[in-house]
Amino acid sequence: QVILEESGGGSVQPGGSLRLSCAASGITFDRYIMSWHRQTPGKERDLIASISVTGGHSNYADSVKGRFTISRDNDKNLIYLQMTDLKPEDTAVYYCHATHPTRVYWGQGTQVTVSS
Repeated sequence: QVILEESGGGSVQPGGSLRLSCAASGITFDRYIMSWHRQTPGKERDLIASISVTGGHSNYADSVKGRFTISRDNDKNLIYLQMTDLKPEDTAVYYCHATHPTRVYWGQGTQVTVSS
């Protein structure tokens, strides 16, 4: 059984920081491109950051570039999303995603709320 479990969400004031984690099990982790997506009610789920299988290459959406950092630990089957300078528009449910040429998996999501 494949499980992607996000953690680290919560409520924070504007300008604050959070670190999300995603623990993967049931997959050969170092063969999957990993990414973070986010979604707000009534909108599509958007890709915000992705990282290559080795962790040597990452990409970011313009909306988070310079503020968010994605990383992975292939020994522990974990990925992270370090979020800094959070803004109210970052409020969303954040999802972990695993991509392989023949299959994809999603986590259940973790809520991030940025509000004063």
